[in-house]
Amino acid sequence: MIDRRHTLAALGSVVATAAAGAARAQDRAPPPRGTAPDPTEVLELWPAGAPGAPATLPVERIEERSKDPGRSDRAVTGTSRPRLVVFRPRKPNGSALLVAPGGGYVRVVLDKEGFEIGRWLAERGWTVFVLFYRLPGDGWAAGPDTALQDSQRAMRLIRSRATAYGIRADRIAAMGFSAGGHVCGDLATRYDAQVYAPVDAADRLSARPDLAAPIYAVQSMRLPVAHAGSRTQLLGGAPTPSLEAAHTVASNVRATTPPCFLVHAEDDDVVPVDNSLLMRAALKQAGVSVETHLFAEGGHGFGLRGAAGKPAAVWPELFARWAQRHGFG
Repeated sequence: MIDRRHTLAALGSVVATAAAGAARAQDRAPPPRGTAPDPTEVLELWPAGAPGAPATLPVERIEERSKDPGRSDRAVTGTSRPRLVVFRPRKPNGSALLVAPGGGYVRVVLDKEGFEIGRWLAERGWTVFVLFYRLPGDGWAAGPDTALQDSQRAMRLIRSRATAYGIRADRIAAMGFSAGGHVCGDLATRYDAQVYAPVDAADRLSARPDLAAPIYAVQSMRLPVAHAGSRTQLLGGAPTPSLEAAHTVASNVRATTPPCFLVHAEDDDVVPVDNSLLMRAALKQAGVSVETHLFAEGGHGFGLRGAAGKPAAVWPELFARWAQRHGFG
């Protein structure tokens, strides 16, 4: 048996040992307990390092939070080298998904809101890219646009490698959970915002996802609807009304926003369901296609594992069917 500390350190070493100029790096880490092995393919987003780095880079740490010996629940903090972990299917169906896990903009929750949906969809032919994005509270110059820089760059990088992955450049969706849902919604509405200087040919491509699925998503930055912790991490303790509006996803919806798939539990006591209701209203007003699923019970952060045995457990299948109706899968 491999000590759990060594397992986590090995996963972190994927980034620590990658060459700074590499656009694609591969390494192996021991599998987490009780789950399928982690993918071994990692794509670095920024070949010369992420833009706007603080004088002292944050120190990345991967914490195992699970008390269940048969199931991992890892979270990463201090991301300094944003990257994509790639889940390749045995038989690609031409569709791809960029996943932004949640974590309140304090951490990135790897397993329950990233790797689990990656495995689930890869079994169904999707190529899935889980995003390790930088956190705005770590001192990056872009501030509240830090994660948007990473999600835009990730979408362009995936699109630039569509042929190599056996996917179609017009079948790349985005999904995000909780604060990662804000990353997803921000990308869907501000995909063409100029938040970083181009670094290579990939940056000439569109960052617009073809579909977007913000799941129990942080959306509003206005109290009392806002998730207070995400709002503080993103905008500081006393944001102005104009700053709140600029980073409220529903305020940025327009006719070119891609079709959206929304999921929320009405008893969510962390991110109020009004976040999704206001997003739906904005999408409808803009004439954007939207499918919305509200569940009476489920709370917050259910992902796949937390929904098991509940009505909300059907949401991944509902997503797959919805995407199929839009030509995916």
